[in-house]
Amino acid sequence: MSEGILFIVSAPSGAGKTSLVKALLARDPGLSLSVSCTTRAPRAGEQDGVHYHFIDQARFRESVAAGEFLEHAEVFGNLYGTREVDVREALAAGQDLILEIDWQGARQVRERFRSAAGIFVLPPSIVELERRLRGRGTDSDAVIAGRMAQARDEMAHVEEYAYLVVNAVFDTALDALAAIVLAERQRFERQRPRLGPLLDALA
Repeated sequence: MSEGILFIVSAPSGAGKTSLVKALLARDPGLSLSVSCTTRAPRAGEQDGVHYHFIDQARFRESVAAGEFLEHAEVFGNLYGTREVDVREALAAGQDLILEIDWQGARQVRERFRSAAGIFVLPPSIVELERRLRGRGTDSDAVIAGRMAQARDEMAHVEEYAYLVVNAVFDTALDALAAIVLAERQRFERQRPRLGPLLDALA
């Protein structure tokens, strides 16, 4: 069995990453989303073990000290982390896996998974990004200003990613993500284990 492919998807808040990944997962049954741990409280409709593993800060810090996390970071006062054992078990089972993490987490993951495919989702412009954030109607001006500053910091690291997807038109961006997944699956080194007999016969 071929090992699964690890996809890292990052984006500033408001770029539409979560909606794109959700639509991609619905389109492609061969993909699954890595379930991270977080110390933030569950939002309406979120289920423990499905959307996140919701744990308290003490348990989170114990996991950090034990070296259980592949990556971890603090985002807007909450802690997030990906358990390494979960990722390795999924990949070993041949499952293609998506990690939704920020650039700091992506950098940590690439240190251990050199073959991971990094994808950064960009908004079409800074103006549009702010419009989307304000359109949510849930944040104060101060919170939006903080998110915009964080977004600029995130986007300063786009060169660390192999692929860039601009989410101007949702369906077009979704098609681009699906094309990246397809292209990664066709790489020779990934096809060789599965197509070995055919390639040997053609040699």
